[in-house]
Amino acid sequence: MERTVERLRGSLPKLKAKLLEALSAVLPIVGIVVVLCFSVAPISPSILLCFLLGAAMIIVGVMFFTLGAEASMTPMGERVGTAVTRSRSLPVIIAMGFLLGFLITISEPDLQVLAGQVPAVPNMTLILAVAAGVGIFLVLALLRMLFAIPLPPMLVFFYIVVFVLALFVPRDFLAVAFDSGGVTTGPMTVPFIMALGVGISAIRNDRHAADDSFGLVALCSIGPILAVLILGMIFRPEDGAYTAPVLPEITDSVELWALFRSGLPTYMKEIAISLLPITALFGIFQVVSLKLSIRTLKKIGVGLVYTYIGLVLFLTGANVGFMPAGNYLGQVMAGLDCRWIIVPVGMVIGYFIVKAEPAVYVLNRQVEEITDGAISSTAMGASLSVGVAVSIGLAMIRVLTGVSILWFLIPGYAIAIILSFFVPHIFTAIAFDSGGVASGPMTATFLLPFAQGACVAVGGNIVTDAFGVVAMVAMTPLIAIQILGMVYQARQRAAAKAQPAPALSFDELDDDAIIEL
Repeated sequence: MERTVERLRGSLPKLKAKLLEALSAVLPIVGIVVVLCFSVAPISPSILLCFLLGAAMIIVGVMFFTLGAEASMTPMGERVGTAVTRSRSLPVIIAMGFLLGFLITISEPDLQVLAGQVPAVPNMTLILAVAAGVGIFLVLALLRMLFAIPLPPMLVFFYIVVFVLALFVPRDFLAVAFDSGGVTTGPMTVPFIMALGVGISAIRNDRHAADDSFGLVALCSIGPILAVLILGMIFRPEDGAYTAPVLPEITDSVELWALFRSGLPTYMKEIAISLLPITALFGIFQVVSLKLSIRTLKKIGVGLVYTYIGLVLFLTGANVGFMPAGNYLGQVMAGLDCRWIIVPVGMVIGYFIVKAEPAVYVLNRQVEEITDGAISSTAMGASLSVGVAVSIGLAMIRVLTGVSILWFLIPGYAIAIILSFFVPHIFTAIAFDSGGVASGPMTATFLLPFAQGACVAVGGNIVTDAFGVVAMVAMTPLIAIQILGMVYQARQRAAAKAQPAPALSFDELDDDAIIEL
């Protein structure tokens, strides 16, 4: 009993630190929405109250998730990655890589949302195809790490394949296909896959091992895009259906709580099912090869409980509270006489909303650790925020004009891939990882409904014009982080030039120099 109390006291400072991080991430979004509600975009009290309670649940959820991911998902992924690589058996690595990618993707809650957005394809068909896509590309990512294959040439090849396939796919499938790459690399997938990379790189002794520990998420994001594009060629739907979020109407606080309470069991079940395959697989590794101590297993177990609580609260707050608010706010703002205002407002919201993505914390922390502080979490956060702000501005322009998403994605990815040949390799890997990380559940539950509501107000095509927000959010960080890499590289060179040249010893001087002395 005394030990339990001591452990709880020891965890309080960590909880406090995580709470402050969550508050700093979510409160700016709340402040922006509240200012809009009391000025240019009035909304009903019911929607505002749901939004505020949802924000409170997201804050607590982010706090528990970030603490839990550090204690459970990260050590689990690192140890499994190390165990798989130590086998030194290529068939085992390929089989386990595919199995891990397949199971983790099925565990991702956002995949269920994606399946519901593509009515022409049966849900289970889509889920299995996307999971297989992630599994195949996780195997390719692992082989790239083991054989030290450069990332840029692989990205060039696979994105050429993606855009060639896109030419043969119905227009209604394009935006959803590119959205799938960001949606399936969410809060469940990213911590485990990134930790898997760290664990595998620990086996290698060369100086590029740390650089190659990133890039797994980058390649795994391509698998879902290809899977959905291929399904689009098979099923070829004439149109897609769109179901608007139900706008809540409540009369008192009891009804408000009843609304959230009704959503809790759904997400409790979803997250339990999501965590089960990863936990079971880790249990098998523990019995067969890991043999971790009871104390370590207890820490991981407590971390899993924190992760479970955090994700349940986060997804309940985001889906029940944020989604209706985002949709209605988009409708109101796009219905104004000066509808263009939705572009700068969307950019401001995008700048702050990426800070509330749960997986962004995991990425920033691992980048800072791997680079020994050379790339700070502050610089990473600022670069991601700028990238997402630009992407939301472009997405709002698409909503207002109906321009095809390919006019943005093809130049964007071309710029990102060209940059990859001129910046340090670690920045390229981090940049392409960050695209999948930034486009998480906050984007899917607030910014996507925001774009959908705006599209309804301007009379656009929801499937072709509103969908694609997640894809845009996944694209611009690729450029922003690599520009950060170019700045970092320039500073390193300037610092090297500024340092005085080391003095030569007498033995190292040539004859002419000795005579001058």
